[in-house]
Amino acid sequence: MILEKIISQKKLEVAERRTLVPVKKLEQSPHFTAPIVSLVRYLRRPDKAGIIAEIKRRSPSKGDINPYISVEKLSIGYMQAGASALSILTDTEFFGGSNEDLLTARKYNYCPILRKDFIVDEYQIVEARSIGADAILLIAAALDEKQIRNLAAFAASLSLEVLLEVHEKAEIPADFENISILGVNNRNLKDFSVDTNRSFEIAASFPNEMPKISESGLNDAETILELKKAGFSGFLIGEAFMRTSQPEIACAELVKKVQSSRFKVQS
Repeated sequence: MILEKIISQKKLEVAERRTLVPVKKLEQSPHFTAPIVSLVRYLRRPDKAGIIAEIKRRSPSKGDINPYISVEKLSIGYMQAGASALSILTDTEFFGGSNEDLLTARKYNYCPILRKDFIVDEYQIVEARSIGADAILLIAAALDEKQIRNLAAFAASLSLEVLLEVHEKAEIPADFENISILGVNNRNLKDFSVDTNRSFEIAASFPNEMPKISESGLNDAETILELKKAGFSGFLIGEAFMRTSQPEIACAELVKKVQSSRFKVQS
């Protein structure tokens, strides 16, 4: 299973990085004590469409998607296009990303930045804070409830917001303490198949007051507007943008369609 392979590799990476860059070194980063830019607040902004635009060079199931992008140019372009936030994949082995990608995005943008990675250890959360992330992803399929609870509490102690991602109703925890946002991954991480109906099926099981994000397989304004009606305020989109020659233009066009359609509905 791809997920098991990724998690196994991630544990090896964390052990190696911890010896190369100790926690005390990470804590010396100027980003470590900087105020975060709240993803929750940006998702609730009425002037935004809720698009979280992702920088994703490759995937384990599809191979190379857009490996030669400039993070500086694309991250700025996404925000100028009207994205609500950035999602930066920092996994190198399977997704072709790096911590440098997030550092670059942070340098050139004042916006919420989600560190998209497979977090299995507190070290990665310290690392996320040190490279300028505002929020981290916890994947329920990769963690048990105790791990989710402990990692979320540790992230909160560093002022990071936590996006908890589920794919099955059975993965929804009983305790939402220190969870800032709930996400539904429409992609099954066991076989990487995608079904956007997954978001609609699970939405009713989430607390109404918590911001909700739909992830994977989204590429049209109609689906996003239907998801808004179902209570979602965020829409994480990577591949649909990254497969184009100018991802920022694709993002701008989708944001415009969502906002103009929403205006027509409200009128």
